[in-house]
Amino acid sequence: MDLGLSGHVVLVVGGTGLIGRAVVARLRAEGATAIAASRHAEDGITLDAQNPESVTAAIDGLLRAYGRLDALVVAAAPSARTLDASRHADPEQVLGAIDTKAMSFLRLVNAALPAMTGAGYGRIVGVSGQNALLTGNVAGSVRNAALIIAAKNLADTMAGTGVTINTVSPGIVSDTPAAEVEMGRPGDSHPDQIADLIAFLVSPRAGAISGESIAIGHRVRGVTSM
Repeated sequence: MDLGLSGHVVLVVGGTGLIGRAVVARLRAEGATAIAASRHAEDGITLDAQNPESVTAAIDGLLRAYGRLDALVVAAAPSARTLDASRHADPEQVLGAIDTKAMSFLRLVNAALPAMTGAGYGRIVGVSGQNALLTGNVAGSVRNAALIIAAKNLADTMAGTGVTINTVSPGIVSDTPAAEVEMGRPGDSHPDQIADLIAFLVSPRAGAISGESIAIGHRVRGVTSM
């Protein structure tokens, strides 16, 4: 299926990470101009999503260079497994985790929206995680839930403008995902599987999907959520 991404300009923040690299490769295979952004970008642009000036400068520079921004993918935050488990409920770690993930998402979206609303078209996808559905790690859970809630609020604000905003929530991401799904746990997924979903969501074909939080990797087994 042709996703209609040929010629589209997509900024992938966190584009040098495990998921981001797969997204960039998938989008380029579809004919999109996918630009990787990170704090230490080698193939792309330098952007620190925790620094508002860096965010503004990067997006302004991209618009000058390409004249358009069709989609934004935010996959910048490190895995929850990098958080200090012994401090999972420490307010300072929780606040830092929220800033790294949810607030960085807000900074990027706010900077990208004027160009998208001006064009009457845009696609935004944030990578959250199924930790939002689990207890046991306050920092990991709250940072993901905050991103999902922020994205839903923004999606509702953008309803009818041609700009869609969604989130995807992987379980464990692995180059060798296990087929088994443990009770009370989410399933595994491969970075390429996540990239396939994101490529669809940022395509013109996904114009009727907005405000959604989509789990990838079996949604937590044994738990019902609407």
